[in-house]
Formats: sequence, C-alpha cells, structure tokens
Amino acid sequence: MLARNAESLYWIGRYVERADDTARILDVSVHQLLEDASVDADTASRTLLHVLGINPPDGAPLDVWGLTELVAMSPETGSIISSISSARENTRVAREVVSSELWECINATYNAVPERQRAARRMGPHGFLSFVEDRAATFAGLADSTMSRDDGWRFLVLGRSVERVDMIVRLLMSRVGDKPTSPGWVTVLRSAGAHDTYLRTYRGALDASRVVQFLLLDRLFPRSAFHALLQAEACLEELNRGPTARIGTGAEASRLLGKARSDLEFLQPAELLDNLTGRLQALQTTVRDVGEAVSRQYFHAVPWIEWNNAEVNL
Repeated sequence: MLARNAESLYWIGRYVERADDTARILDVSVHQLLEDASVDADTASRTLLHVLGINPPDGAPLDVWGLTELVAMSPETGSIISSISSARENTRVAREVVSSELWECINATYNAVPERQRAARRMGPHGFLSFVEDRAATFAGLADSTMSRDDGWRFLVLGRSVERVDMIVRLLMSRVGDKPTSPGWVTVLRSAGAHDTYLRTYRGALDASRVVQFLLLDRLFPRSAFHALLQAEACLEELNRGPTARIGTGAEASRLLGKARSDLEFLQPAELLDNLTGRLQALQTTVRDVGEAVSRQYFHAVPWIEWNNAEVNL
C-alpha cells in the first residue's frame, strides 16, 4: 500500500473518532449546564476546553453558546467541524482505496454541515451533535461491512483505536480530584457512551474507583482504554508480519502499545486510583509517541538525494 494512502486511512480513523467523541462530550456537557443551575458555566466550559486541548478565549465569561461555537462550529483545529473537514479531505486523497459508500457517507456529512450549523444556532446544539454521532456510527458500520480486512482496514482501525485511548484519558483527567461519589463521574460515563453498560456490569453501584476501572481496564467494552490498546496492538502485529520481519526491528509503536497494555493488564484494581494523574499522563504520552512512531515507520518516505560533484577522476 502507498504510504500516502496508509497515512490518509490512519487519519480518517482518528478524525472520525475525534468528531464522534467530541460530539458526545459536548452534548452531555451542554445538557448539564442547561439542567443544573448550580454549575458555573464559565468554569465548566473552560475545564472542558482544557480537556479537549482547545485554547479558551480571554475576556468575557463563556456560556453554553460560546462553548458550542468553540468546540463544534469553529474552523480551528480540534473542533467537530475541523475534524469532519479533515476526515473528508483524507478520504478524498485515499479515494482509490476506500469504498464508494464510505466516500459518499463522509462527503454527504461534510456537505450537510452548513445547514446543520444554521439549525443549531436557531434551535440549540443537540440536533447537530446527534447528527454527528449518527453519521460517525454510519461511517463505522459502512467501514465494517464494505472494507476488506487488509492493510487499509488495519490502518483505519489503528487510527480509531489510538484516538479512542486519547479521548478516554482526557475524559478521566477532567475528573481527577473529584470526590468518589461526585455526580461528575456519571457525566464521564455518559460522555463515553458507557453509562448503561456500566450500570449493567456493576448492578447500579456507582463510585470513582469502579468508573475508572471500567473505562481503563474493561476487556469487553469497546471504548475502554485496554480494549482500544489491544485492538491497536493487534493491527500493528498484522501490519508488521512479513517474511522480513525481525524482533525489535522497526517495531517501536508495537513496543509502546504492548508496554501500555501490559501495565494496565497487570495492575491491581485497588491500586488504580493511586497516582491516577501520573498514570493518565503516561498514557497520553504513549499515545503521542505511538503516533510519531507509526508516522516514522510507515508514512515518511526516504528523501530524494541529489548527488553533486560525483565525478570520478582517473
């Protein structure tokens, strides 16, 4: 597979997942701000912007509308619209290796955004955010049913899995320091689309330790950090498999993912909240390093060399 196509598929997976997760997080946060008058809108908005890695504006306090404009509507990097636009551009570049259904899905989503924006400004952001979530789910379903399980599929799933770990870590970091019974942990579960599954798993019991355990360590929930790391590791194992593959050669991304996965796998649940901040920061650093390692290994071509003064004097 061409390096440019592999890179595009990897970033399609990341950008679609980023748009989906950001829409989920913003939807839950907006509902909380509208329903709970005791929550300070400016503080909550700035906390969310920090979690998403978006620089908050200086000056006037933020409200629901200001938060929505920054996170959903702004053309700046990190917003929902920016992620959709980047996913569409990468799909256009990799048009030769994606199915027609996938291209039509992301292109139709991109073209529908302006109208959905106008409707959101008139009637509120929930419809727009639900639209993004639905289209991301449609994209995932079409990818699952129309793509061969070849290297292109592996790069797409690899990007999605890496981004998923990053978003779960960001969500949990927003609640580090909260009381074990704080309602903020319910917000985290809802933002990750995990609330109902969590309640069925733990029979309704809610505390910080179990929420963190579920989102980091659960082996069956597809949005848990452990499950996403395991999936990313499996993709890289298949990509690295070949007649010339050697242990330790060009496998930095696999090493990083394996170490992060094993650190979680053999962690005692009782120790999970000990130094949670440091553990989450280490995971976030791993995600960044994995992205760089994947880029070096698969996407960066050897630069063209021009020889000068190469004459041979006899």
